[in-house]
Amino acid sequence: MALPVSVLLALVMLGSCPACPLGCDPPLRQGNQETITLLSQMERISILSCLKDRADFRFPQILVDGDQLGKTQATAVLHEMLQHIFHLFSTTGSRAAWDETLLDKFLLGLYQQLDDLETCLGKETKAEQSALGSEISTLAVKRYFRRISLYLKEKDYSGCAWEVVRVEIRRCLLFMNKLTGKLSQ
Repeated sequence: MALPVSVLLALVMLGSCPACPLGCDPPLRQGNQETITLLSQMERISILSCLKDRADFRFPQILVDGDQLGKTQATAVLHEMLQHIFHLFSTTGSRAAWDETLLDKFLLGLYQQLDDLETCLGKETKAEQSALGSEISTLAVKRYFRRISLYLKEKDYSGCAWEVVRVEIRRCLLFMNKLTGKLSQ
C-alpha cells in the first residue's frame, strides 16, 4: 500500500528537523511524528476539491524567524500553539467533521505532547516566561488561531473548511518541528 504524498512529506520533514524542544526526552519527538501522521490520515476530502475555500490565515511572521525568539519564549509559543490546536479539534464541530477514532488518537497525542512540554517548562521556566515579555509572540499565536476559528464559523464548519484548516494545522505542526530544530542547535 503506497503512502499518500502528504504522509511522505511529513515523514521527510520530521527526519530532517528535530522535534524535541529544549532537551526534552525523545518521546515528544515521537509523539509529534505520530500526531502529524494521524492528522494526515484524517483527510476526508481532497484539498483539490476545496481550492475555492482556501484562506490565508497569516501565520505570525514573528514566529517564522525563530532566531528572534529566545528559548523560553519559543517554549511558551510551542505550548500556546499546542493548546490552541487541542482546543480547535476538541470542539463539537470538529467531532462531526472527522473520524472519531482518528480524532481521539490525534487529541490524545496532542495532550501527551502538552504534558511533556509542561514537564520540560518546569516551574522555574514558567516564572521566567512572564518576566521576559513573551506576550507579543503568544498574542500573535492567539490572533492566528482566532482567524482560523472565525474562518470555520464563517464557512459554517463545512467539510471543505475543516479540510483547509487540517492542512493549515499540519503546516503549523511542521513549523513547530522547524522551530524546535533551531532551538536545539
